[in-house]
Amino acid sequence: MKKFVDDPTQFVHDMEEGLYLANKDSLKWVPEYNIIYRADLPKDKVLIMQGSGSGHEPAHIMAVGPGMLDAACPGAVFAAPPMDFVLECTRLLKNPHGVLHIINNYQGDRMAWDMAKEMAEAEDPDLKIGVIIVNDDVAVEDSLYTTGRRGVAGNFFVMKAVGAASEQGKSLEELVALGEKVNGWTRSMGVALTSCTPPAKGTPIFEIGDDEIEVGVGIHGEPGRRRDKIRPASEIVDELFEAIRSDLPFESGDRVAVMVNGLGGTPISELYLLYGLVAKKCEAAGLTIAKNYVGNYCTSLEMQGFSLTLSKLDDEIEGYLDAPASIPIRVF
Repeated sequence: MKKFVDDPTQFVHDMEEGLYLANKDSLKWVPEYNIIYRADLPKDKVLIMQGSGSGHEPAHIMAVGPGMLDAACPGAVFAAPPMDFVLECTRLLKNPHGVLHIINNYQGDRMAWDMAKEMAEAEDPDLKIGVIIVNDDVAVEDSLYTTGRRGVAGNFFVMKAVGAASEQGKSLEELVALGEKVNGWTRSMGVALTSCTPPAKGTPIFEIGDDEIEVGVGIHGEPGRRRDKIRPASEIVDELFEAIRSDLPFESGDRVAVMVNGLGGTPISELYLLYGLVAKKCEAAGLTIAKNYVGNYCTSLEMQGFSLTLSKLDDEIEGYLDAPASIPIRVF
């Protein structure tokens, strides 16, 4: 293993410390519970939190700020946050308008967040907690970590929409309905060229040949639909696009947001090459791309690969995606 790391067991702590030190004017940090939250934490709106395993950065700790998440509490690399992390973060956000939990659909996450919700509500019966489950991955119905479909890069569309709506004063019930709508209209699928190495493990999480790809890979390295030989990019895009398009299904005339998401080790040049292929597929299918996102949003450490996400839009959702947001991911 070759990584920039001191103590592998302190990888998440040290990463969060760096994020905090780079953004001390806008973020606060509770290292005991891996919590990153807004320095200007408001109390006049529903507050939103999310936190799956680490290793998927910029998801989710780098999506904290006005117009997005109000806090995040990730677990160790590729591990759900412990229940007490979620509970402490919920306590931190407690306010009369309510707290919204956004949860990616993995067994460990569901258990931790369900238990934390029960305990928080037992402590304060007046506390309102809403829940949105993200499950946008069409690759497999069940995997090593899930009951039902996995939550992957499509969670960014959910975060962005409900984050914007919360800034506009929408109620907890309205945010849950909006998040469920966005999730219901969002589909994703990924492919991996390589494995990746969690710092504390020190070895790759799966083995794959130099001439092989994993079609439908999960963001924790879970098996996908099949192991296959490497093929031209256009053929790979064809398969992912058709699997996603037919699942909703997306229909000619739909306006969509498209995300080509890098899994951590794919050059941006290749991601734009892939986007070009996707854009042509959308045009041929009669889909109008109203918003596009190309880059690393929900990664798997240094894995080479990408995921494709299509999200159907209406005027309401598109307006929320256009709303301003301020988070640590920035160019200048």
